[in-house]
Amino acid sequence: MKNILITGAAGFLGSHLCDRFLKEGYHVIGMDNFITGDKKNLHHLENNPSFDFIEHDVTEFIKIEGELDYILHFASPASPIDYLKIPIQTLKVGSLGTHNLLGLAKAKKARILIASTSEVYGDPLVHPQTEVYYGNVNTIGPRGVYDEAKRFQEAITMAYHRFHGLETRIVRIFNTYGPRMRLNDGRVIPAFMGQALRGEDLTIFGDGSQTRSFCYVDDEVEGIYRLLLSDYAYPVNIGNPHEISIKDFAEEIIKLTGTSQKIVYKELPIDDPLQRQPDISLAKKLLNWEPKVERAEGMKITFDYFKGLTSDELYKSEHKDFKKHIKK
Repeated sequence: MKNILITGAAGFLGSHLCDRFLKEGYHVIGMDNFITGDKKNLHHLENNPSFDFIEHDVTEFIKIEGELDYILHFASPASPIDYLKIPIQTLKVGSLGTHNLLGLAKAKKARILIASTSEVYGDPLVHPQTEVYYGNVNTIGPRGVYDEAKRFQEAITMAYHRFHGLETRIVRIFNTYGPRMRLNDGRVIPAFMGQALRGEDLTIFGDGSQTRSFCYVDDEVEGIYRLLLSDYAYPVNIGNPHEISIKDFAEEIIKLTGTSQKIVYKELPIDDPLQRQPDISLAKKLLNWEPKVERAEGMKITFDYFKGLTSDELYKSEHKDFKKHIKK
């Protein structure tokens, strides 16, 4: 049985990765400090003999007993609401956390895959975005704490690969959605669905012409799984290339939910990208991967998940309190 460490295991994507690797017969060690993750995402694994959990902050020294074959580093705030509230922690998990995990991988002779993001492209001047595009990032803007954490993460990972010969993989994740997303994490899909369920108007920032492409979580996990087991060390885009404007997407959500809310418009946040669409030619070629789940199908599954939330969860305005994680 292969042993794999998954950081950020209590997060939306991390918890689905735990499920997938358990299904594939791995012994999974989940790690999270619950700064943005949620314990309920792992409740279903509590009695699984192939799953162990360690509550730990990866920016501190990491000790794992026994052999380790693989590491997936997915610990990081991932929504603007989160990383604008905890900017230092966001930078630390991408830098110190990644350094610690690369050191652990080196000591254990394990292969490590790090979760990068489409945010390394910033507000792109090239469309769609290919892996060879260097990006258009404001290093000192509010969102720079996340963008630059991920860019540094890629740089130090490649340094360990080149200097130490470490087996490394880098996935650039584009907008992903599905069950277990936090309802009020600030991202467009849970925001729209939460507003629809509460009978509120749907809020669009900007004029709605900005575009996104949404990948269902099962497709994302499949791409990550294949990349980990590949022999390719450089970044690979994993996302869905089917692009849609935010205004059109809001209208899709209104139709899906059967509600009759208005769409209201607010000012676009600083450095919010106007276009986001992956070129997945490399993933198709290297991994024989492309997304299979149509947006209509994935959104229905996701909406059904949100409909199952309790009234307290649906109307709670703030899901996360970061006080105990902030040092001043």
